[in-house]
Amino acid sequence: MSFQVYNSLTRKKQPFEPIDAGQVRMYNCGPTVYGRAHIGNLRSFLFADTLRRWLEHEGLEVKQVMNITDVGHITADADQGEDKLDAQARKEGRDPWKISEQHTEEFLADLAALDFLEASIYPRATAHIEEMLEMIDGLLEKGHAYRAGDNVYFDVSSFAEYGKLSGNKVEDLAAGARIDVLEEKRAPADFALWKSDPAHLMKWESHFGPHGFPGWHIECSAMARTHLGDRIDIHTGGEDNIFPHHECEIAQSEAFTGEPFANYWMHAKFLQVDGGKMSKSLGNVYTLSDVESRGFRPRDLRFTLLRGHYRQPLNFTWAIMADSARALAKLDDLVTRLKRIADGQEGAAEATAGEDLVRAAKQAFRAAMNDDLNTPPAIAQLFGLRDHAVQECLGSAAAALALEFLAGVQGALGILDMQEESLDQETQDIFNERIRARENKEWARSDKLRDELLERGIVVEDTGGRTVWRKR
Repeated sequence: MSFQVYNSLTRKKQPFEPIDAGQVRMYNCGPTVYGRAHIGNLRSFLFADTLRRWLEHEGLEVKQVMNITDVGHITADADQGEDKLDAQARKEGRDPWKISEQHTEEFLADLAALDFLEASIYPRATAHIEEMLEMIDGLLEKGHAYRAGDNVYFDVSSFAEYGKLSGNKVEDLAAGARIDVLEEKRAPADFALWKSDPAHLMKWESHFGPHGFPGWHIECSAMARTHLGDRIDIHTGGEDNIFPHHECEIAQSEAFTGEPFANYWMHAKFLQVDGGKMSKSLGNVYTLSDVESRGFRPRDLRFTLLRGHYRQPLNFTWAIMADSARALAKLDDLVTRLKRIADGQEGAAEATAGEDLVRAAKQAFRAAMNDDLNTPPAIAQLFGLRDHAVQECLGSAAAALALEFLAGVQGALGILDMQEESLDQETQDIFNERIRARENKEWARSDKLRDELLERGIVVEDTGGRTVWRKR
């Protein structure tokens, strides 16, 4: 089965076919670094990481670009108002450059903690001003943009396909929540390519004037073109990016190059918290540090976010996080059991027993992932495999085959711990003492030591004449 993806542009699933055989050029809309990324942002970025991992699992070479928006993102995604970095700088009384640097470092640290693959490059908007101005000049020359004083706007009426991603029609776009009406605009839907404001804290001198800064949309078009070329395979983001951001990217990129911008557009759904929207007023806009302060690991969050399909709403609660931690403990137990079976310590007597079960799980996992990254049924295969291991239906050869499969799963999802587990010396001494107590038939002491190990998070099992342990 070929890899099928849902393309927001065509509004249907279709086989993924790269422009150049064996190679994928992918652009992921990254964070606006005026604050720390919250878990809803992280869901969108995790979707991009999972997509990249699966493409590579299927043998493709991926060049992944994830931008850092450190200027030009106006509040409410509009053309009128305050830049999010400017607003935060005035609120904190700090230099906006230092704020963006701080939150960029936090963002990259969060990605590392969550075991993201490192992107090929994380370009920053402030480092690509010249490339943006080059595109703006080209759009002016081609008649797709116009000046209004020191400001420059894209003329939406000049691009006949405007609205093909979002479904919006230019004639239906009126003054509203996301379209500001400025008298200097020719039409409400026209959007800013370059703005001028002497009060803006982050600004550049150009032939348009001394106090300019870029519009949000032109940033991504310029960065994608600089690092991936005029045409790319995949562009991703959250569902809130579809309009106006991605719609405007398409218009200005295709108007400038005369070519299709991205063949596939893929978008992740919002993350809900406690069944509703995240809200600062409700105090439920959680970051990775909030997750860790509750005693959870980054891996627990990664697993929680992958338990739902990226195109479906997903609810986050602390109870669900606790359930994810328990589920991961079971998967860790699966790895431990498989290693023991492969070493001949337990399991079915026949070495090849259960090989068909493992092959079926592997096939079902791949089919689910090839179906638009359908992670829930893919992950379910791992728990089915654990049931077979617990019931000792697998022989040593089957277990070795299963461990090979799990290594591929880890590469695709990043949720498993495939490392050899060991006990600290004090815990190991207690474990050894319990073995001796059982050998001496000191049952009361054996039970006491078992309970002591359980308090340390170690579950002891006496099976087949052997005593083994696993982490709870």
